Amino acid sequence: MTVKSPVNGGSMTKRIVVVASGRGSNFQAVIEALQRKWIPGECVALVTDNPKAFAIERAQEAGVPVVVVDYGSYASRELYEQALLAALKEARPDLVILAGYMRILGSAIVREYAGMMINIHPALLPSFTGLHAQRQALLHGVKITGCTVHFVDESLDGGPIILQRSVRVMDDDDEDTLANRILIQEHIALPEAVRLFCEDRLTIEGRRVRTRL
Repeated sequence: MTVKSPVNGGSMTKRIVVVASGRGSNFQAVIEALQRKWIPGECVALVTDNPKAFAIERAQEAGVPVVVVDYGSYASRELYEQALLAALKEARPDLVILAGYMRILGSAIVREYAGMMINIHPALLPSFTGLHAQRQALLHGVKITGCTVHFVDESLDGGPIILQRSVRVMDDDDEDTLANRILIQEHIALPEAVRLFCEDRLTIEGRRVRTRL
């Protein structure tokens, strides 16, 4: 039996929180789509585990509040995740976007935002999960790779897939050149997935995500 689960609650303008660890180029792509009013939402916070992340500068330029939950300042992962969960709850998000967040989330956070948290991964899942997906693609000799936006569950890069974009692997590609071409597609895919979510057009049916036209 297929159980249909509504992804979100149907409010007109979604409150979006982005969680990032590094340069934040996917965060920037979402911000620009929001600024163009292409996405019916508002980015209410950038949350980062890295006080030196360049994403912080991007947020400040866009007028987005920044919350730093510095992983290195906590005595254990458990304490860090408690603080991260508290920061997310404080922002009251309708959607949490993992955009270059370089840690695996614990089950408490994943369960709290089930159906409300998405991730962008630089491979065509279910292939090449985890770190260094571009390197994995090159080592396996695939001819096509790409990026995937998916809902987050308790598996590693294994949640229901929202959308994917493909990239051809060239014979002379190295990890950097391939990563750069995939990143171009990430900047298209992530805002599109966020838009679909914010327009209440996604429904999870088991492992599949249905998109309403």
